[in-house]
Amino acid sequence: MTRPAIALLSTYPPTQCGLATFTAALYEQLDRESGNVAIARVLDRPCDGLHGHEVVAHLTNGSRSSLAATALTLNSFDVVIVQHEYGIYGGIDGEEVLDLVAALTVPTIIVLHTVLTDPTPHQRSILEQLVMGAGAVVTMAETARRRLVEHYDVEASRITVIPHGAIDHRSLQTHHAVAARPLILTWGLLGPGKGIEWAIDAMPALRDLMPRYLVAGKTHPKVLEHEGERYRLCLEERVMQHSVADMVDIDASYLSLSELANLVAAADVVLLPYDSPDQVTSGVLIEAVAAGRPVISTGFPHAVELLSGGAGLIVGQKDARALAVALRRVLSEPGLAEQMAGVAASQAPSLVWSAVAQRYRTLAHGLVASPLVASPLVASPLVTGPPVAGRLRACSSPAGLVAAS
Repeated sequence: MTRPAIALLSTYPPTQCGLATFTAALYEQLDRESGNVAIARVLDRPCDGLHGHEVVAHLTNGSRSSLAATALTLNSFDVVIVQHEYGIYGGIDGEEVLDLVAALTVPTIIVLHTVLTDPTPHQRSILEQLVMGAGAVVTMAETARRRLVEHYDVEASRITVIPHGAIDHRSLQTHHAVAARPLILTWGLLGPGKGIEWAIDAMPALRDLMPRYLVAGKTHPKVLEHEGERYRLCLEERVMQHSVADMVDIDASYLSLSELANLVAAADVVLLPYDSPDQVTSGVLIEAVAAGRPVISTGFPHAVELLSGGAGLIVGQKDARALAVALRRVLSEPGLAEQMAGVAASQAPSLVWSAVAQRYRTLAHGLVASPLVASPLVASPLVTGPPVAGRLRACSSPAGLVAAS
């Protein structure tokens, strides 16, 4: 059978967010295999031009005309893969995605980037309606699959677990050189909830080892829009308060994929000090493990699941002392870093984008060959209103914005 034509609905570069990065990588791999893949890009504001031959439609939040036009375009494909996150679609909790999915007449795969343990009734309703209207549902971790089954009205048979996907760093693993100073690396878009303040607090206890802690990444665009560089400035102030400017480098420079790959390969340990106890998907975590690097992470669900085999160490949230102890172990305990890197490298083959894209292709092929029965959604009038505010965190503003990755 001819490989099905696939359309991806998501944010997409030049938009800067985790979903856009994910979709660009998945598109590139799927397109490399067959070429019959396209993008329907989600936007907050109208945009001139489609920005690339692969972009066939723009879904502008709050616009009924763009919703209708996007649905018409998507229905010309064999399968639509919808990336879901509450914050990227219009309406309260992104409810406008329901109208778009209701207008689709072709098999749909819903990819859930967030599965909340304690959603609001409205958030629960949106997710359960999306799942009912889908031919298949994808979570990126077993933890998220269990959470769906246990906390939502979702049939387990509809759920497939496919990992996030990572750049294939394996060719760089043999080139990890020992630098004069050990490199601790955190990267990704910055914003409240990343927990980098606790990592900075841990640095004075490691002065005798003189590591370089590099935080690489721009401020998340939505955080920048609402509160500017407040979080980054808070981090820089913390560096000064602890007198660790010679140990901590907070770098907002843009890194190409190849530059980032080389940086990750050079890291002695990747540090994920995230505040959230509920995060079920982390692209940074997947990239670090796929690159065969030792990882130290707070105990959010995806980290606990992926690192339990020995690829990393888990510590509690907002605990600078625990971070310092774990970092000292990895940087100084004989054989530990090598053992962790070996376990991580053994997981890489199933995490790289070529393997992940093949699983999406297989799932799409199965839907076209034998469509699952999905409950039709009923389109509703557009409802607008303010989003639900996030919880306040250290180094956060009253906006409570969180940059997840």
